[in-house]
Amino acid sequence: MCRDSSGSVHRRLKTSSATAFQPVSSDQLGFVPKAPSNPGQSDMPTASVDDSRVSIFWSAQNWSRFHHIWLRDHCRCPSCFHPVTKQRLVNTFQIPRDIKPVHHRASTEGLEIVLTSQGGDPGPSLSTEHHLSFYPWSWLKEHTYDPPQRLEHRAKEKVLWGSNIAGSPPTITYEEVMEEDDRGLYKWLSTTDSFGFCFVSGVPRTAEATERLCERIGFIRETHYGKYSEITADFTNGDTAYTNVALGAHTDTTYFTDPCGLQIFHLLSHTGGSGGTSLLVDGFYVASLLKKFHPDYYDILSRVPIPGHASGDPTIRYRPSPPSGYPTLQHDIITGELTQVRWNNDDRSAMSHLSPEVVEKWYNAARAWHTLLVSPDSEYWVQLIPGTALLFNNHRVLHGRSKFDGKRRLASVFLGMDEFRSKLAVLREKFGSRLQVLDDRAVQGGWNV
Repeated sequence: MCRDSSGSVHRRLKTSSATAFQPVSSDQLGFVPKAPSNPGQSDMPTASVDDSRVSIFWSAQNWSRFHHIWLRDHCRCPSCFHPVTKQRLVNTFQIPRDIKPVHHRASTEGLEIVLTSQGGDPGPSLSTEHHLSFYPWSWLKEHTYDPPQRLEHRAKEKVLWGSNIAGSPPTITYEEVMEEDDRGLYKWLSTTDSFGFCFVSGVPRTAEATERLCERIGFIRETHYGKYSEITADFTNGDTAYTNVALGAHTDTTYFTDPCGLQIFHLLSHTGGSGGTSLLVDGFYVASLLKKFHPDYYDILSRVPIPGHASGDPTIRYRPSPPSGYPTLQHDIITGELTQVRWNNDDRSAMSHLSPEVVEKWYNAARAWHTLLVSPDSEYWVQLIPGTALLFNNHRVLHGRSKFDGKRRLASVFLGMDEFRSKLAVLREKFGSRLQVLDDRAVQGGWNV
């Protein structure tokens, strides 16, 4: 809601809808207050302001600070943030540099604040505006940046595993995943997010059923292998996957700038032979061991880029951009959290970009990494069977296989990480706990972004 000093409402937004946006007060944003943990004793946060920031005191030992311009830029009222498209409407660059609160009030629901220019800013049209904004406490906690703490819980959600996962691998049924209410789909995706993989039992043994399973997540990522491929030992594609030789633990498509996010395997049949046992390795688990026992090597694999290529077919020459590639271990630049493992020694190109003093250090680090990858403690071997599909995170879980003979048909489909994350976020809002303090109206109002 935007008011000038006389209290009249400025309508700076025009819409094609027959109903213009109405001012939204704090009690109309759909926020459901969290009940006090001790009835009769308020645990409501308190707020104070200075020349540049608003300080929120959650408790005597826990606080957050937000700059005035940051709060103004993140207002979620309908004039500043479109309630349908969830896109910013406020012109960030017309916000006065000297904007400050003239009023603030902490309530059980959240922080209400009126921001305005102090008159010294020569900026354009917003300089005389008094703007009332409201921020739910849960949203402020979720987006705290001073001190940074909002992402601390995410690493705890990952379940690291080694060979002992064979005793109880995460599994869900095809029937659950395909149910229309999406609860089974949410269980499948959230389990995959935690463990990095999940089996689906009871899948019809057809290519069509495999594709339908994939499309429950999102659209299939088409590559030079096609939308759907069957991996057989016939050199259909110029890749060792299309032979019967053993494959060591690796992640796929390291020669892409953006490697495929997830992959689904479904063994359709294996006749006239044996072997082909599948190998899974939790790259995050192995990385944690490397960091613990060889921190210098972990640092090298986090900094030194590795070039990759795919050139087995005469019609393709894939290399990442930039051609020097990306490090094996990639991290969130803000939190430092490990976000991606990118390793395929078979597809590695010439390491001619290394400086002389780094060459031996890199080979020592790569050797230590490989030693941990092939350790019996790290390797989970499992024989895939027709009717059971495997979904795994290609940015975390490395895969391989033992050699085989006979006719083996393995369905393989790639999915994008962004599609997976989008679907999971939608289902988490519907079924999960992250936003339990918000009802549907608050989510629709933009407090989930």
